[in-house]
Amino acid sequence: MTSSLTDRPQLAVPTTLAPSGELLVALDIDGTIVNYDGEMHPVIRKGVRAMMRRGAHVVLATGRGIEGVVPIAEQLGMTSGYAVCANGAVVIDLNDSDRGYEVTDVVTFDPRAALDELRERVPGALFLVDDGSGQHYATAPFPSGELVRTPEIVPFEQLREMAASRVTVRAPDLSRQDLADIAAAAGLGGVGYYVGWSAWLDIAPQGISKASALEMLRGRLTVAPNATVAVGDGTNDLEMLSWAHYSVAMGQAPDVVKAHADAVTASIDDGGLAYVLSAILTRPRPLEQ
Repeated sequence: MTSSLTDRPQLAVPTTLAPSGELLVALDIDGTIVNYDGEMHPVIRKGVRAMMRRGAHVVLATGRGIEGVVPIAEQLGMTSGYAVCANGAVVIDLNDSDRGYEVTDVVTFDPRAALDELRERVPGALFLVDDGSGQHYATAPFPSGELVRTPEIVPFEQLREMAASRVTVRAPDLSRQDLADIAAAAGLGGVGYYVGWSAWLDIAPQGISKASALEMLRGRLTVAPNATVAVGDGTNDLEMLSWAHYSVAMGQAPDVVKAHADAVTASIDDGGLAYVLSAILTRPRPLEQ
């Protein structure tokens, strides 16, 4: 990641956006808070902490499981607030306990049909189930460095009998587009799915997304609809970007993601999130009538 920020984007924050202290700010992790090597630019950490000091509800919203979220929250100094994990299927309440969180909401589904269909189409793929409690089970080890915690290895037949909050399919020998085409051809009824930057497919319960979990939290926190912000870079952020009153896509995001956002910031390597947070925090306050 570059050590200094360049190419300052022009971000016009809408005048209808509520004051900073009333906001719910939903932030994707990979490609938004950290780069694809897991590095966090210091100015991003500073910006997120400034937003929290202003009183905003900063919510991490990611496809990662719980074990991949807690270390990021720790780096940001988040000892309270919520995080949306597994693309909306799991919500945790961050705290200062030894574990660092409490699971508050979990949605699971029966993964058998999806697993059977994809195993038939991609017999050499690796399969993983997240049970929503932070436990992961896989059919074989994933490539080095791709998972925060080593999953328990179990037979495929055992995996397909588990209730799942998320199913991950990893096909190291395929391209991202190959796996996307296979998933589209499979149909995968009764679930939702997202293809990552590599041949990595996440499957979620039908109707569940980052946006559905964020809308639930918006009600729980009594945040107004015009006090919602979202920043992301992937196709699993589309619903979240459409949900927010003010949405921003990262500069390296695909065109389809940028099309769902109100604005586009700089890339992750140029600290794009920091510009978004700065624009919100330093915007002039409208005159009272």
